[in-house]
Amino acid sequence: MTLYIKPWCPWCIQAVGWLEQRGYQFLKADVLTDAAAYARMQAISGQRLTPTLETRDGKVLADFDVGQLEKFLQTHKVTLE
Repeated sequence: MTLYIKPWCPWCIQAVGWLEQRGYQFLKADVLTDAAAYARMQAISGQRLTPTLETRDGKVLADFDVGQLEKFLQTHKVTLE
């Protein structure tokens, strides 16, 4: 899965830490330094807010906190791999 972030964003920092602490494998895409990642994030979510998560099967969670992230991962049965 890919986590689209802005490095200074407090919700992004929390999301990265939460995913790492639990052993999730993910690609971190900095939308401030990677124009293609920024364009992709906008295309899949329809907005410019971070964090935005895209799963391998194309499910998207945009502009969330860790409580919403945890619920999303459980609901969609996203595994650690």
